Amino acid sequence: MADLLAAPMLNRPPRNRNLAEHVVSYVNEQIASRVLKPGDKLPTESSLMTLLGVSRTVVREAISRLQAMSVIETRHGIGSFVLEPRREPLGLDVVPASTLNDLLAVLELRISLETECAGLAAQRAGERDLAHIRAALDAIPAATRAGGDSAGADLQFHVSVARATGNRYFVDILTQMGAALIPRHRIDSAGIAHSDPSAYAELVNREHESIFEAIARHDPEGARAAMRMHLSSSRERLRRAATAAGETA
Repeated sequence: MADLLAAPMLNRPPRNRNLAEHVVSYVNEQIASRVLKPGDKLPTESSLMTLLGVSRTVVREAISRLQAMSVIETRHGIGSFVLEPRREPLGLDVVPASTLNDLLAVLELRISLETECAGLAAQRAGERDLAHIRAALDAIPAATRAGGDSAGADLQFHVSVARATGNRYFVDILTQMGAALIPRHRIDSAGIAHSDPSAYAELVNREHESIFEAIARHDPEGARAAMRMHLSSSRERLRRAATAAGETA
C-alpha cells in the first residue's frame, strides 16, 4: 500500500476526461499490475483525492462504479476491498497465459492492437501523457535493480501508451487482460531464449525507448513501427523458444 501512495503525481486526469472514469481506470491498473491484490484494502477516500487530484464526490462515484463492476466490495465502517477477478464483459479470460503457445497467441493480438495504440498516442499525447509514459518506462529497470518482478512496471508502460490515445477502450482491454500481456510474468523469456538476463532486459528496454521516443516526437508511423518491431521481436524470440522446447508454434 505504501508503494501505491508513493506513486508520482502523474496520474492527475486531463481536463477533458471524465474524472470518475479516470479513478476507475487507475484502480483497475493497480489491480492488473498486482500493486493491489484480491483481499487488499483500497486507499482511503482522502488518499485517493490527494493522489489523483479529484473531489470526494468523484471518488465516491468511482467506488460505486467499481462495486457495480464487481471489482471491489465495500464493508460498512471498514473500507473497500479488492475482489477475486471474474470473467470480464468483453469475454476475455483474465487468467495469465501459462504456455509458450498461449503467449504467442497473446502476442499476435497485441501486435494488431498496440501498433495502432502507439500511432494514436503519437498523434494525441500531451505533456502529462509523456511524463506518465516516461515514469512507467523508468520504473522497469528500477524494479529489476530492486530484485523485484518488472512485469507490473512493463504492463504500466503499455497501459500508459494506451491511455495517451484518449480512447478508454484501449485502456480497458489492456487492463482487463492484465498480466497475461507480459510474458516474463509467468515464463522466464530470457531463460527460454538462452539469453543473459541482463542483456535481454537491456534489449527490451531499448525497444521500449524507441517507442517512447517516437511518441515524444509525435511521429505516428515511427511509433507504429517501433511498437510492431518490439512485439514482433518478442514473438520471434518466443517462437524460437517454443520450437526448441518441442511445442508447436
